[in-house]
Amino acid sequence: MTAWNQPLTPLSFLERSAAVFGDRVAVVDGDRRFTYSELDERSARLAGALVARRGGEGARVAVLAPNTRVLLEAHYGVPRSGSVLVAMNTRLAPAELAYILDHADAEVFVFDHELRDTALAAVERSGVSPTLVEADGPEGEYESMLAAAEPFSAEVEDETAMISINYTSGTTGHPKGVMYHHRGAYLQALAMAYHSRLDASSVFMWTLPMFHCNGWTYTWAVTAAGATHLCLRSVDPAELWRLIRTEGVTHFNGAPTVLTMLAYDPAAAPVERPVRVATGGAPPSPTILELMAALNMDVTHLYGLTETFGPVLICDWRPEWSDLDLADQARIKARQGVGNVISGRARVVDDAGADVPANGETIGEIALRGNNLMAGYYRAPAETAAAIPDGWFRTGDLGVMHPDGYVELKDRSKDVIISGGENIASIEVEQAVVSHPDVMEAAVIAVPDEKWGEVPAAFVTLREGGSATAAEIITHVKSQIASFKAPKHVTFGPLPKTSTGKVQKYVLRDAAWAGREKRIH
Repeated sequence: MTAWNQPLTPLSFLERSAAVFGDRVAVVDGDRRFTYSELDERSARLAGALVARRGGEGARVAVLAPNTRVLLEAHYGVPRSGSVLVAMNTRLAPAELAYILDHADAEVFVFDHELRDTALAAVERSGVSPTLVEADGPEGEYESMLAAAEPFSAEVEDETAMISINYTSGTTGHPKGVMYHHRGAYLQALAMAYHSRLDASSVFMWTLPMFHCNGWTYTWAVTAAGATHLCLRSVDPAELWRLIRTEGVTHFNGAPTVLTMLAYDPAAAPVERPVRVATGGAPPSPTILELMAALNMDVTHLYGLTETFGPVLICDWRPEWSDLDLADQARIKARQGVGNVISGRARVVDDAGADVPANGETIGEIALRGNNLMAGYYRAPAETAAAIPDGWFRTGDLGVMHPDGYVELKDRSKDVIISGGENIASIEVEQAVVSHPDVMEAAVIAVPDEKWGEVPAAFVTLREGGSATAAEIITHVKSQIASFKAPKHVTFGPLPKTSTGKVQKYVLRDAAWAGREKRIH
């Protein structure tokens, strides 16, 4: 470190905001409110408490919690202890969480009291024995732990060191650990603050799960701006509308499903001042864009993956487009767009890695590189090399490049279903389906759904003499994996196959998506 070159880390945002905005409200969590000075103090005490409980020096600290102060403080306290944050998906089943605990080799496990049974079941199924810390509730020790701890803050000496591991569903059913570095988290957070126009007067409502790509790095971006984090235990549309009006919400993010919930809620009515909304996971429909505009909500479409720290492309709006009619505006807003302000240039390439013509018609795979790309998959060098074969990360998403340089998705090459912003590996669902004693074979694909964008659908061939119903199969799957991954539809009959016996999923997809221009809804 020199006077002119200090390691980049998002921890510096809290240090600055504590000094500049120390007396301003940083966090609203139910009845609790904390200033930036208090958030800084609590995060330092969390760091000290973790060091005393097997954390620090590269230890992995898993956190299973909704969008409360606990998970937000972990984004600062965990790396300040020298540890690596593993924010866990609260919708996963115990067996899935156990895999993550094992793979990350977690030394400390912080969990919310409402998730106690799930957390303890995950630990029981895992092969690790982390130090357990329960937050809130009658047996919660989190607050007393912080009160008794000595503040601590490790120096970040290497900006390329890991700050977090985010587990994402892949094509194999086992999640991959995506390694985030301090440098990428710092730069991506600045990009999000810039594109969202966050400032010290902003109030950011946490409708987006903080476990999704560390909240698309807004856990750090909001702090960089000195804005207020409005925490939420759950997403209830009526409560969201109340908070929007009483707390002066200026920003929130989420999948199109969240927008739909708000737009159609009985409490929906135009707000006095504009609210900036970022959405991703699927293109927002023209109908939803029109409804949100009528509510005085300005929607920006983002595209990203866990491997890119969240939003890597943004449909950056040009002023002249505001003169177009709403239908044309919606068509443009549905594009994934261009690289954000700190991203490298996005490409659309053919099988040989060459750029396809920028004519808005020729389909290729989206390839990315830049400072907001992962350091790799944790403990998976072969998978990392396969994902980045020539210095460009292959997203597995197929799209076109428009003449103006804007990317638009058309289909997916990876076998992943994105439902309501959640990644679901079709192979994992298939394995759960075929574990039913009456099922001989199954294929799972994404089918369009008006509420969730797309949902899993299972095509099943029963064993001879099998009599399982669709409802019985769905119930069985929910006993094996997280409920949101279970198929919403089950169709019985022989599966289309090649001459070598391989299931032709494209035949099923063609029928399910017939009449639609895109295979991403």
